[in-house]
Amino acid sequence: MAQVNDINDVTPELPEEAVIASPSPWQPLRQPVFRMLWIATVMSNIGSWMNDVGVNWTMLTLSADPLSVALVQAASSLPMFLFALPSGVMADIIDRRKYLLFSQLWVFIAATGLTILSFTGHITPLILLIAAFLLSAGAAMSSPPFQAIVPDLVKKDELGPAIALNSLGINISRAIGPALGGLILSFAGPWMVFMLNAISVLGVAWVLYRWKAEPSVQRLPPEHFFSAVRAGLRYVHAAPVLRNVLVRTVAFFLFGSAGWALLPLVARRELGLGPGGYGIMLACIGVGAIFGAVLLPRMRKSLSPDRLMVLASLMFAVTMLALAFVRHFWLLNAFEFFTGFAWIAVLSTLNLGAQRSAAKWVKARALAVYLTVFFGSMTVGSAVWGQLASHFSIPVSLSIATAGMFLASATVLRWRLDLDPDLNLDSIADGETVPALDIRHDRGPVMVSYEYLIKTDDAHDFTVCMQDMRRVRRRGGAINWSVYEDILQPGIFVETFVVGSWMEHLRQKERYTMNDRKIQNRVFAFHQGESLPEVRYLVAPV
Repeated sequence: MAQVNDINDVTPELPEEAVIASPSPWQPLRQPVFRMLWIATVMSNIGSWMNDVGVNWTMLTLSADPLSVALVQAASSLPMFLFALPSGVMADIIDRRKYLLFSQLWVFIAATGLTILSFTGHITPLILLIAAFLLSAGAAMSSPPFQAIVPDLVKKDELGPAIALNSLGINISRAIGPALGGLILSFAGPWMVFMLNAISVLGVAWVLYRWKAEPSVQRLPPEHFFSAVRAGLRYVHAAPVLRNVLVRTVAFFLFGSAGWALLPLVARRELGLGPGGYGIMLACIGVGAIFGAVLLPRMRKSLSPDRLMVLASLMFAVTMLALAFVRHFWLLNAFEFFTGFAWIAVLSTLNLGAQRSAAKWVKARALAVYLTVFFGSMTVGSAVWGQLASHFSIPVSLSIATAGMFLASATVLRWRLDLDPDLNLDSIADGETVPALDIRHDRGPVMVSYEYLIKTDDAHDFTVCMQDMRRVRRRGGAINWSVYEDILQPGIFVETFVVGSWMEHLRQKERYTMNDRKIQNRVFAFHQGESLPEVRYLVAPV
């Protein structure tokens, strides 16, 4: 499997309180399929980290240009930017098991091709960049469905521990893979590293092939691809917590990417290390990430998400400054330990924010948008810092990134992650009965209106509350939304929103969450009529 970096940390999960209250962190391993897939994924990611070391080191031997080395990170991040959202849509609308098997086959073919080219001596910088792109494209295809199948592998009360185990597995592979890859590079050469990565994919494919998932029951037909994309983007636009997560993601990773993009150059050019020493540096980052994953649950009990994010960002900024100027191998490795600690703290905090802000029906798509922003920022940042290092120097580039990271931490003042801490996105029926009409599902657009009777003194508070209802309608699929007051009958307010078709309105009903119901109840509490607000459905003429 192509390296997933920290993508496996982005798995759908219960709220943080459920993670803390879980009876045992090892309980999900009692589920046979989860246990086998977890083991296979750890082995596959060890192969991916080994492959990463092989690609970076091979590029260093072929080109001394800092931009070429930094472009390896950019080529690995770009596919996530391009393909994460389409993959998230596919994960929501087709058989996830078959899609995952296809992604593993893709990675196996790409890794095998890289092995053959390396063994025969036909590797060039361009081929390395193409290989990094293809392998990361496989990771982009597999990441959203891997995240989405976790609830199918464990019981509901085991979701929290399952997330922690996925995070632990990623960081175990991060600690083992680079050091092992550097050792194999020293004795056998890059082709052996690439071959072991190709072999590691087969374990994941075997587990997926043997897994017989229960088919999900859907009352409505699957969404079409492009309408599903639009629905996902509308949801993100109308989800304030998720928007804040995305802003904070750009602010951190645009500058934090410098640490990853320039690390191979510091190891080779500034410290004069071989592949074994470079692997040790990456292993120190992995060990720090493991310690971070173990300590984070305790830290979250005393620190808010925003405070934890700021502290981790500042810690990462200090480690980048050390990477710029410290040239003692073991002292720098001590700083790299805290690089891993800070990195996992930031990722975990942002991932939790993204997860809790996405409803189940759009989970893969919402997380795919998060991944798109994450890797888009990494791609742009890697190219920028590599260009600066090429024109000036590595210390200058890292120093500028450090200053930017300090400034980016100030985004906490405007875009907070702890917005709406009681958010509950469990699915629930909206409580209204849709009339059984003889109308084609593709008929539309459809305008839906609600008529409210509001006291004059409550008019202002009602219109303020209706802004939350606007987000509910838009998240569910409304194309546009408005609220009007009757001039001739003060106190009569009419809410209208338009959906693309009658089918989209039926889907809108199925997408209601506990949080949507809470907002709806607040709005309905203003209504003074003896019955619920009157609803009308208007459809465009044929």
